[in-house]
Amino acid sequence: MANTTSAKKATRKIARKTEINKERRSRMGTYVRAVEEAIKAGDGKRAREALKLAEPEIVRAAQRGVLHRSTASRKVSRLTMSVRKLGA
Repeated sequence: MANTTSAKKATRKIARKTEINKERRSRMGTYVRAVEEAIKAGDGKRAREALKLAEPEIVRAAQRGVLHRSTASRKVSRLTMSVRKLGA
């Protein structure tokens, strides 16, 4: 348990940040899931539209520190490849 005032404050800050990051991660996951479901259903048009909405969310998560930028880039790349395969 934190003893000093500054350690207690740090604990509160960490708890706040954790909640915010959970929300951001969840929001990003919702958008990614929409793309994956459209891909699984074989609906190319819906998948493209969902990807258009998901990409900024993934990038925003990386900018906010929820994801590493390489992880975000890899996610976008793999989703894009999967959507392109549907169109071909």
